[in-house]
Amino acid sequence: MMGGMTGKTRTTTTTPLRTAAAAEPPRTATRAWRTRLLMAGIVLAALNLRPAITSFGALLEEVRDGLGMSGSVAGLLTSVPPLCFAVFGVTAPRLARRFGAGAVVFAGMAAIAAGLLIRPYTGGTAGFLAASALALMGIAVSNVLMPVIVKRHFPDRVGSMTGLYSMALALGTSAAAAVTVPVTEALGGDWRSGLAVWAGLAAAALLPWLPFVRQRHGSAASAPDESRTRAHVGPPAGLRVTRSRTAWALAVFFGLQATAAYIVMGWMAQIFRDAGVPAGEAGLLLAVTMAMGVPLAFVIPRVATRLPHQGPIAILLGVCGLAGYAGLYLAPAGGAWAWALLLGVANCAFPLALTMVGMRARTGAGVAQLSAFAQSTGYLISIPGPLLVGVLYQHSGGWGLPLALMAALMVPQMAMGVLAGRDRTVEDEAAARPTATR
Repeated sequence: MMGGMTGKTRTTTTTPLRTAAAAEPPRTATRAWRTRLLMAGIVLAALNLRPAITSFGALLEEVRDGLGMSGSVAGLLTSVPPLCFAVFGVTAPRLARRFGAGAVVFAGMAAIAAGLLIRPYTGGTAGFLAASALALMGIAVSNVLMPVIVKRHFPDRVGSMTGLYSMALALGTSAAAAVTVPVTEALGGDWRSGLAVWAGLAAAALLPWLPFVRQRHGSAASAPDESRTRAHVGPPAGLRVTRSRTAWALAVFFGLQATAAYIVMGWMAQIFRDAGVPAGEAGLLLAVTMAMGVPLAFVIPRVATRLPHQGPIAILLGVCGLAGYAGLYLAPAGGAWAWALLLGVANCAFPLALTMVGMRARTGAGVAQLSAFAQSTGYLISIPGPLLVGVLYQHSGGWGLPLALMAALMVPQMAMGVLAGRDRTVEDEAAARPTATR
């Protein structure tokens, strides 16, 4: 009898151990699967953050003719992206606190798909503008939340993960610039079809984010990562990022690099076409400029996170921009490929800015607030640039004045990059500021 009791005792004590041991591998496998799925979602989302803009730039002349736009109106359309990013990007942390970051990114991808599908068929400039704004709204919230998601889920791999999604972003940007014209020709030459086709890529990006949307309805035990993400996207208590000089420097740097990027994306193909470069080759040159970000967007964040000061990188990128603008002024067609490469290097100020957003705050909450502030303020700063280029181009009849403006803006961009690249955090600066002013 004692032997039977002993046997039962053994069975009772070992079964929970076996159950716990058996449960651990599935839990580990589920966590690994979720991580891989999140990485895929980040990459697919990043692929969709610029085709709405560069596909329009590649077909700017056709869209202008089709909708009866003037040069000034076209310049207004090239200013819409930063305006939408500034207006809607600032809402991203609040939306993520309420619905979860995954749900907001999913909604952003849906808005991009809907906007890109609708805008070519609206029949007029106002409808085209409204549908573009819908797509850009989705891009805006995803822009802000990407650094937050990376900081929260990959805190020990901020540089490599920032490089990964920056590389995907550059790949989507360059692909849209390169293939929009050939795809349009393959679809019968209708610019509407050439623009609408990019809605399919946004629709594909919805799939990996579906599990992260559903998690907010589950229990905390079934979705620990998403619940923690919601808890960390709100502003930390007592942090006022506007008290930080580094935050302001980063916002201005972000704004100036965005100005240059949207001028290039919106107008560079037209500069080459006006110089006698065929439309297909002009689109390919724009694609080369964007494609430079594919390798460099992966390398620059990794290098930047290993340096105590990121200012020298900002200066190097600015010098490349100055050389590229000088080349476009002196010999736009003769040295077209060289200028495209140089401006492609200069455009990599964007992944540098994203990397510094992740480095200039200690916590995920700090990154969320800094990301929203720097991007929203930066995009507000960048709004006049593309519009002013369109006005100068129309009224001067050439590209001399617009190119002089682009080159002049590179100088303060480099200066702000040096200030933003200093080794400090916005939390420390915001906390020290009131003491310093007493």
